[in-house]
Amino acid sequence: MINILADNDFILDTFNPAIIAREIAERMRERRLEMNLTQQGLANKSGVSLGSLKRFERDHEVSLRHLLLLAVVLDATEEFALIFSRRQFENIDQVLNASSKKRLRGKHHD
Repeated sequence: MINILADNDFILDTFNPAIIAREIAERMRERRLEMNLTQQGLANKSGVSLGSLKRFERDHEVSLRHLLLLAVVLDATEEFALIFSRRQFENIDQVLNASSKKRLRGKHHD
């Protein structure tokens, strides 16, 4: 199985998970500072341990649960509604093509 989190698996920065994680951590830190919160203050308000918060800002690693808790305190939960949302069709051909495809459930296809 390919490790999609490895830095060298992607050529374009916008598709590199390590770069995306770094940018999310940087934006979270900027929002924390804009709200005049210390790391300890954000940790206290969110329930995320100070160590986890520091690891996120330093190494860009965080659990989804902790990321959500931080987002609640930093008023940034709206963005999560867009993750894995249904794709919008750009033209009628895409609509017709999508309706004619069979849905595959729970089967592994490469």
